[in-house]
Amino acid sequence: MMSELPEMRASDAERERVAEVLREAVAEGRLDMEEFEERLDAAYRARTRAELEPLVRDLPVSSGTAAGTAGRAAEGWAGRVGGPATSKGAVGVMGGFQRRGGWTVPRVFTAFAFWGGGEIDLREARFEDREVVIRCIAVMGGMQVIVPPELDVHVSGIGVMGGFDDKASGAGTSGSPRVRVTGFAFWGGVGVDRKETKAERKRLREERRGEGRGDRESLE
Repeated sequence: MMSELPEMRASDAERERVAEVLREAVAEGRLDMEEFEERLDAAYRARTRAELEPLVRDLPVSSGTAAGTAGRAAEGWAGRVGGPATSKGAVGVMGGFQRRGGWTVPRVFTAFAFWGGGEIDLREARFEDREVVIRCIAVMGGMQVIVPPELDVHVSGIGVMGGFDDKASGAGTSGSPRVRVTGFAFWGGVGVDRKETKAERKRLREERRGEGRGDRESLE
């Protein structure tokens, strides 16, 4: 799956999935510790998918890790694009608003907060089209946009005596919709962050526990 767009920038989630494959391989005795450490270091330094792919090309990849997870994400995007928008915008004036869960993001979504706050969560959202724009305007208020690791995100907001923090810009997996987050914050703040869903975090924790048990068993 990664080889389809080799020059695309790698996401933190893709680096972590490759790291999981490497940990599984060393636990099974497919890699010695020296080669494991070299590949792991290269995985965390990789900037593109083309740099990640050779690190696991000669290793089996289980359905729960790297390519398997990326494949499920790519297949899932097709089913999350299309359909009527749930709402065109949100307003929080001396109060707050939330958009989360299985809502459908319109082609253009405008959010405004004045002496208030808001949360726009795209982790389980659907999308009206393959490219959407989210406009965030915060005046003496705050707003947070939460996106999943696999989503294609571009942030271009401006902070004036405030902050428009971007911790999410980057390419997504194959087939991902493109989300452009723009707007401005005046005496306020807008933050854009990548986070796993609770279900995905739980799955990753369980995988790591399994890897830990495998490491202990291999030492015994």
